[in-house]
Amino acid sequence: MVHSMTGFGRCETEINGRAVTVELKSVNHRYFEFSCRITRGYSFLEDKLKAFVNSRVSRGKIDMFVSIGAADDTPSEVTVNHSLVSGYLAAMKEISETYGIENDATVVSISRFPDVFTVNKAAVDEEQLTADVLSVAGVALDSFIAMREAEGAKLKADILGRAQTILSIVDEIEERSPQTVAEYEARLLERIRQTLENLSVEVDEQRILTEVAVFADKVAVAEETVRLRSHFDQLAKFLEKSEPVGRKIDFIIQEMNREANTIGSKVQDAVLAHKVVDIKSEIEKIREQVQNLE
Repeated sequence: MVHSMTGFGRCETEINGRAVTVELKSVNHRYFEFSCRITRGYSFLEDKLKAFVNSRVSRGKIDMFVSIGAADDTPSEVTVNHSLVSGYLAAMKEISETYGIENDATVVSISRFPDVFTVNKAAVDEEQLTADVLSVAGVALDSFIAMREAEGAKLKADILGRAQTILSIVDEIEERSPQTVAEYEARLLERIRQTLENLSVEVDEQRILTEVAVFADKVAVAEETVRLRSHFDQLAKFLEKSEPVGRKIDFIIQEMNREANTIGSKVQDAVLAHKVVDIKSEIEKIREQVQNLE
């Protein structure tokens, strides 16, 4: 099953007393590019999360957002900066005496000053927290990949539909191509007969056959159409694979374009020329869709 590079996944839950939210989204990119925004103080998780995502996703620009709340039962110790409190009290007393203002300092008012209290939390169990966050990330990643699979299925259907359209046009070119040789022969004979009509000169049938054979060789597109069909066979096989195939298919598209351009340079018929334009248009649409594949 091919995957699109566009996806979104999210999981929000509480685990071991912590509220953990993980969100992923991605857009197209030639390679794997990962960025992570995470709650301050937990940056040690970034490399682990990157490796975790990269183990299941190979291409795309991935943005991850991780929010981690404090554990409900995390023990905390609050300490008082006594030297700072003494300094505040002394300064307030000085203000009161100097300006004749009542010193109405209270515990509540003093506690509001900066850095009076220091809150010390217990050290985080990084191993346990990593396991918890990765488990939440796993659920979000499952949802993310499921969306990429669904989008990939749509892309696959569109690409195969366009491929079938192209192959139908190739059928028409293969059917029409021999007719152009016969038409060329008929036009050549007619021009020669008109030219020699009032002259006592016989038409050199062998020379005409030689000329027609040269023309037929010049406009023959059988080799190109065979190769074009082969490329579409490869395309269909790649679209059945579960591994990332976007880059490989992109190369096949380049080969398809090359064959279409060669056919276009050979055809000497307006009808066939229009059909080649249609083929190139459909190949370009396939190329655009392939840019979305992982």
